[in-house]
Amino acid sequence: MGLLSRKVTCNSHGQDSSYFLGWQEYEKNPYDEVKNPKGIIQMGLAENQLCFDLLESWLAKNPDAVSFKREEQSIFKELALFQDYHGLPAFKKALVDFMAEIRGNKVSFDTDHLVLTAGATSANETLMFCLAEKGDAILLPTPYYPGFDRDLKWRTGVEIVSIQCSSSNGFQITESALEAAYQEAQRKNLRVKGVLVTNPSNPLGTTMSRNELDLLVNFVTDKEIHLISDEIYSGTVFSSPAFVSIMEVLKDRKLENTQVWERVHVVYSLSKDLGLPGFRVGAIYSNDPIVVAAATKMSSFGLVSSQTQYLLSAMLSDKKFTKEYISKNHKRLQKRQNKLVSGLEKAGISCLESNAGLFCWVDMRHLLSSNTFEAEMELWKRIVYDVKLNISPGSSCHCTEPGWFRVCFANMSEDTLKLAMQRLKSFVSSITIDNQTHQDLKNMRKKNRTKWVFRLSFQSFHDREQGER
Repeated sequence: MGLLSRKVTCNSHGQDSSYFLGWQEYEKNPYDEVKNPKGIIQMGLAENQLCFDLLESWLAKNPDAVSFKREEQSIFKELALFQDYHGLPAFKKALVDFMAEIRGNKVSFDTDHLVLTAGATSANETLMFCLAEKGDAILLPTPYYPGFDRDLKWRTGVEIVSIQCSSSNGFQITESALEAAYQEAQRKNLRVKGVLVTNPSNPLGTTMSRNELDLLVNFVTDKEIHLISDEIYSGTVFSSPAFVSIMEVLKDRKLENTQVWERVHVVYSLSKDLGLPGFRVGAIYSNDPIVVAAATKMSSFGLVSSQTQYLLSAMLSDKKFTKEYISKNHKRLQKRQNKLVSGLEKAGISCLESNAGLFCWVDMRHLLSSNTFEAEMELWKRIVYDVKLNISPGSSCHCTEPGWFRVCFANMSEDTLKLAMQRLKSFVSSITIDNQTHQDLKNMRKKNRTKWVFRLSFQSFHDREQGER
């Protein structure tokens, strides 16, 4: 052990979080309709599998892109040889155009400000290396994506300080919560370098309001710190209110020539909107040329393959396809989310009203044996091991209120979701019966105890009366 680094031997990766532990239990006993119908259904993985038919249809109609040909001539050798880490110009152009299309073309993006990374995980970590030193702090609103404990902290040494949000206002960010987090960091002698938000939110499945975005811009301007907007779910917004990018806010407020302009950075990926997490395509968009230059150099540690870039540049340049995909993706996500919400309602469970993402923020507080995180973990274990559903407990997302869970709906078939809801409904019914039986017993004991106290009091009074006579 003495020959290994402290990074290898320390336990700071976050792999022991219940978020990851649920995955491990699923992998030991994965549900399969034919081979393992009593296995664990994976509802803790935010994958978008609802539009694979659209992607596969496009691939079938565009064989040249798949076989790496240009005008029927093979370019395999060109793609197989070394490529500059700045990325293929055609792909970067197609990607920024797709990002603008998702945002209703209300904002545009410059390829010179774009850095390609191996997914959003790499993008967020790279930004941490660019913006902060070891021991500096980044403020994050709770609840937040459990992977941030790994992505932002593990290798960089950056600390996370929570912005405490509450269900009382739908977990929206408030000015007092921002200031409290900033003061908390200062009490810990941590220098705050920025705020990171996910918009749309993971795990809430909601878009940030314009008031929240304006509040954030005002806050980072006043504190002279950075703002990172992780917008990897921007193309999953399926109902109102519409998605508003932080870049749109800056443009509307005419902040292009101000200092805050260069301190706002966007993270994007094709993992969620296009359902391609295995392709490992992420990006940093920054208006600071120094950040872009440094991040580009760092990207050599996690490049996107030339073959992937070539294929996706052809796909994203097909505007007829992207328009159809975005529209159908929204409709399918909304339909599937409605099925989850309906299934939960039938089980007597509600969730936070949402309009985006691949999951719902589900309220199971009424199923807790007590209002504690210990009770939340007890409930979570029963759902994983007995009900055979892997969902993510709110504590893994640093939620301050026990009893909330993130439940994914887009990574499975409709039949599998239906089965998951049937399992959950049966479980809730059994809990209700158990609780009713428990309550009946309590009431019976209370009733008997009352009778016993009455009889005892009456006997004492009678004895006393006899004694006085």
